[in-house]
Amino acid sequence: MGRISTLVLIGFGAFFVALAPLLKFWAAGQLISAPADQFGIARMEAKDARYFSLQDLKVLTGDLDIIVTTRGDVKEADSHRVVWDEATVVNDVTNSRPQIELSERRSAFDRYSGVGLNCCGASIDKDPVTLEGQIYKFPFDVEKKTYKVFNGTVGKAFDATFVREDTVNGLPVYVFEQQIPPSKTETRTAPANVLGMTDTKGDVQVDRWYDGTTTFWVEPVTGAPVKQEVQRHEVLKTQDGVERSAAFVGTAKMTEKTVDELVKNAEDDKNQINLLRNVIPLVLLLVGLALALTGVLVGRRR
Repeated sequence: MGRISTLVLIGFGAFFVALAPLLKFWAAGQLISAPADQFGIARMEAKDARYFSLQDLKVLTGDLDIIVTTRGDVKEADSHRVVWDEATVVNDVTNSRPQIELSERRSAFDRYSGVGLNCCGASIDKDPVTLEGQIYKFPFDVEKKTYKVFNGTVGKAFDATFVREDTVNGLPVYVFEQQIPPSKTETRTAPANVLGMTDTKGDVQVDRWYDGTTTFWVEPVTGAPVKQEVQRHEVLKTQDGVERSAAFVGTAKMTEKTVDELVKNAEDDKNQINLLRNVIPLVLLLVGLALALTGVLVGRRR
């Protein structure tokens, strides 16, 4: 009976010692992933933004309230991917113009790396799109390097370059900047007189051009952006390349409440990752060694 208890102690000790690195280097990587049942509402504000109002047929200046709702499509998720649907509503608070801009987006991405996947009806405003680069998040264990990040306005991925370390509400983060070169996003018709073309009658074709800078503050362990700022410059140009009007010019920043919530979520996720990668494996290792050592000592006494 004593020999059996000794073997049991040594056996359990060896099991826990073997389990510790397995959890740290393999299981943690399988358990740590983007959620399939995501739901979140983020708010941004753009002070003194200028935009072309379709209701007023002229450029207005006002403070804008931007609401972004993200919801996961659980049915389309599997062990490797998640699918999130996003709806964005822009309201002009100053001029009492609700829903001056509406957009929706459906994205699929690798739940571990955050890289876009082309499946599951990925689209922008119902139009199919080819996804590339990081979609909603950076990979876990972010490095100080350049990543491709998808831009939903242009529908392409552009470089986001590491620029510095920083803190947001006391949370250490990496800061990345993404420069979007001038890119044509759509073509439509508009009355010539609305664009100031007094010598032209009727409607003319105009192109909408976008360029800007997006700054991401990213918690490096989770890869989760906790703060974002978008300097957006969109203009309307006629086919001769002449700029005729502003379409949307302003800087959108996340509200303090949204940043507070994102920081809290990132801190919680970071603690869970630390628990899976470090605390639990260390406890298993120590318990395993203690059991094995106890078993050896009991065996020698007997």
